[in-house]
Amino acid sequence: MTRKALLVAPVFGGGRGGGHLARSAALVRELRALGREAYLYIPALEGPVPAGLLGNTDSAWILGTGEELSCRAWEWIVLDRFRTSAGEFKRWAALAPVIGIDEGGPARENFDFLIDLLPGLPGIHPANLTAPYLLPLPENRREPAFPFQDMGFQDINRETDLPPTEVPGRGRLAGILVSFGAEDPGGLTAPAALALAGKTGGDGITVTALFGVLNRNRAQSQEGLEQAGVRVCGNIPDLGECLADYDLVITHFGVTAFEALRAGVPVVLVSPTRRHEQLARGVGFISAGNGEAAFRKLRGLVYGEGSKNAAPPGSAGKNIRRAFRDISVHCRELAGRYFPDSGAARSLGSLISGFTPLLSPVCPACGHSNRPEDPVLARFPERSYRRCRRCSLVYMERTAPPPIEYGAAYFSDSYRKQYGKTYLEDFPGLKRAGKARLRRIRGILAKTGVARVLPERLLDIGCAFGPFLAAAAEDGFEPAGIDSSAEAVAYVRDRLRIPAVQGFFPDQARRGPGREQGFAAVTLWYVIEHFTGLREALVEIHRLLRPGGVLAWSSPSFSGISARKSRREFLRASPADHWTVWDPRRVSRILGFFGFEVRKTVITGHHPERFPVIGGLFKGRRGPAYRLCFGLSRVLGWGDTFEVYAVKKAVA
Repeated sequence: MTRKALLVAPVFGGGRGGGHLARSAALVRELRALGREAYLYIPALEGPVPAGLLGNTDSAWILGTGEELSCRAWEWIVLDRFRTSAGEFKRWAALAPVIGIDEGGPARENFDFLIDLLPGLPGIHPANLTAPYLLPLPENRREPAFPFQDMGFQDINRETDLPPTEVPGRGRLAGILVSFGAEDPGGLTAPAALALAGKTGGDGITVTALFGVLNRNRAQSQEGLEQAGVRVCGNIPDLGECLADYDLVITHFGVTAFEALRAGVPVVLVSPTRRHEQLARGVGFISAGNGEAAFRKLRGLVYGEGSKNAAPPGSAGKNIRRAFRDISVHCRELAGRYFPDSGAARSLGSLISGFTPLLSPVCPACGHSNRPEDPVLARFPERSYRRCRRCSLVYMERTAPPPIEYGAAYFSDSYRKQYGKTYLEDFPGLKRAGKARLRRIRGILAKTGVARVLPERLLDIGCAFGPFLAAAAEDGFEPAGIDSSAEAVAYVRDRLRIPAVQGFFPDQARRGPGREQGFAAVTLWYVIEHFTGLREALVEIHRLLRPGGVLAWSSPSFSGISARKSRREFLRASPADHWTVWDPRRVSRILGFFGFEVRKTVITGHHPERFPVIGGLFKGRRGPAYRLCFGLSRVLGWGDTFEVYAVKKAVA
């Protein structure tokens, strides 16, 4: 299969720093190394892009105009733009499906896939994947990780004889790095470094202020910093690999903070904005806050000054030891939370390269074409669920095909795991359920007059091993089936002696027993949610049925007790091959688009034990309280499954 190109569009400048651009350039290089055609979009800027942010990105991989975007077909567009406006998102979504990286804008919930490399605030629209381990993390780690956790701090008074070079050397103890990114729009580098300066002489604390390639404050700050004993240096290529040279990193919420955790180096944050402070606190970092008071608090956090547990005057070394140890303990716990087992080996590039956009360009039922504006109800690592604004159908979108095959194992091991027995072991029970369904179909056909037209042909789509077909044959119908499983179709043909074909509906219907119009009934028991081409299937069913014929089907219910208890958990548990999620309250309108009129809806699958709070009290007991809740579920329609019986409307 020929893959389309990938486009990565970062934000750059304007107070957004250079981290987004550097990360996006690295992503393009990785995708290219994986054999994918990938491009970096950098529109015309007032000045040149510093080469240090682009690394060795080939200039041929960089696009800068809208014309260059429109002349290619894109598989995905990856936006690393911090805050994408609704209007900008619509322009990108018109080109291809859109992946958001650490997206915090008003269009966040509309993205096709969201990856939070940096964990966000609780309560915001959740991402499909929160994965700090996908950051380009440093391989060089501090040994022992998080110093002063298990050591006596005996070396802190050792004088350093390292020369004040641009790139600090390895092996120092009590070295503090102050770094606020390539741009540092908040101007935090100099005041943070000065707040920590002055612990010289016997304490021997070395403070290094790192000014990034976009930071314009170095020249005006350097003399004052050096007079205060702060070492000043410029851009360090591959900063992440140098973090292990330090004992403490001072930065803001961002990539460097997580790189420090991964490198085993304690980190304390200072926030340029309230938003950064919210993120820092929400994720669990130690932070000095934002504003002028933050620098005084920073000194107290690092040197233990002014704290309740501070040592008496003249015992500064004990204060520092205690402060460093407390910071190290906290950071070790934080690293364990975000990088369990040293993190995953998979990279961001390999993840995105493996994505296959299985997205419907329109609503799979009503054909509503403004799909990117349909709200996303829930996100999971390989799928998202949207609700159509027009018809309210909930439908699934995926980044990889469902890992399900409809072979023999599907009806044995998988079925037993869910129901406690294999499909064939459940055959008698399924056949009894089929007889009840046939009585409802018979009643409707009697009213429409189709029952008086012979033969009474019935097509069961997704017939499996044929329990419903067997019941239909005993009821006087001329049944036929379609199923994707070769084993199931062979059983229906050879054991039940009922016509059946192997394949997928609707394609196989045109070559099998459904190739001609004239069915009295078409049935789909827990099948309709499996269609990737729902519209085509319903159009074909309408063609196959006689006027007044019955369409009967069943499906899990989005208004049942499980979905009411937790919509997110209900969707999480939804099988990976259920492309649509149906609500019995919305069925009439949707089927009406295809020329069907709903005559009867039956709510099934009542489970009082799933009721919140009181459900856990039943524990298998079927006493009066259980029966009361069962009756309440039936009256309110809270069953977890339902059946629909509709007729094909006669053409006026």
